[in-house]
Amino acid sequence: MGSSRTTPLIAISMGDPAGIGPEVVLKAASVIARRPNPPTIVVLGDLDAIRAAAIRLNGDVPMPQEWHRGMRAKRSNLVLPIFNIGKLPPHAIVPGNPTVEGADAAYRYVVQGARMTMRGEASALVTAPINKEWLNRAGHHFPGHSELLASLAHARTWRMMFAGEMLRVALVTVHMGLAEVPRALTRNAVLGTIVVLDQHLRSQLGMARPRILVLGFNPHAGENGLFGDEEARVIGPAIRQAQHKGIDAHGPVAPDTAFIRAGRDQPFGFDGAVAMYHDQGLIALKILEFDRAVNITLGLPFIRTSPDHGTAYDIAGRGIANAASMVAAIEYAAKSARGAAQAARTKRPRPRSRFSRVTTAPKRSGRPDVSRNHDRYFADM
Repeated sequence: MGSSRTTPLIAISMGDPAGIGPEVVLKAASVIARRPNPPTIVVLGDLDAIRAAAIRLNGDVPMPQEWHRGMRAKRSNLVLPIFNIGKLPPHAIVPGNPTVEGADAAYRYVVQGARMTMRGEASALVTAPINKEWLNRAGHHFPGHSELLASLAHARTWRMMFAGEMLRVALVTVHMGLAEVPRALTRNAVLGTIVVLDQHLRSQLGMARPRILVLGFNPHAGENGLFGDEEARVIGPAIRQAQHKGIDAHGPVAPDTAFIRAGRDQPFGFDGAVAMYHDQGLIALKILEFDRAVNITLGLPFIRTSPDHGTAYDIAGRGIANAASMVAAIEYAAKSARGAAQAARTKRPRPRSRFSRVTTAPKRSGRPDVSRNHDRYFADM
């Protein structure tokens, strides 16, 4: 149903009702509705929380209107369809006052959205912020959205990717202490990241032969073993395996100069990058794309994006939250949904297993060689 639409239906989970989720969803929906050829949006959450947020915003947003499964969701800048999942007590929708009830509800919104998307009732899922601590207090022991969604979808190889206008970065490891990263860097982990990134760029963004840059782990990418052997022992062999599968992967490159091509007509000379750990990739991305970065979970059987910020309890309810990242998340989800639908119509070949060979086109020419080594309130979810 959702995946075959000319106009994608985007399901948005409202996030923690005490955070800025209701506000940024309303603001983003207002912006999206005025864009050319906008997607259709349905918000999964608490109708009272969304209505209260709309009142605080002085009505300068679409009017929340209850929606039920099977109803036609209309594109409109006047109303916003809300799939009311349960009813929260008044104290659970007070901005800046997180509760176990609210965190449990946020969990249920995500679960319902994932199920709708996997059933084809929605084209993609966009998740507003939840809080890791309160999610666990509510008895749902997941580090964040990605781990929860991977569990629901029984996804074996999944990765977090962050994207903006200039940069796309997929992470081999995510939420772990830096001392643990070397043990987690295996050939399969690096290769799996390259493969799911390549599949995403091909099947959802329509790139015939995406060029992927792979960062090293150590300073200067190890300096030929002087500063560590992960490049020679793990990362380099994974890149060669990816190349053997027909993937246009390059590296390992020195992490400190990997992103120096920012802002040019062909940013960095590549389409996506693979970073070995969280801060290695996200410091650069957040400097370049702070208010417009999008979190994408790769390797799921459906499209999932999220704004690259947290619940921001300290400013919730004040009407000052920036909705730019939520706007970008919805637009990225809609673009990916249209790309996936187009790929299905043209029956583009897709890998049958997580490490299967990828069909490629002739290698591009005229692109720079990047394979040589060169010397407030936001927190990702």
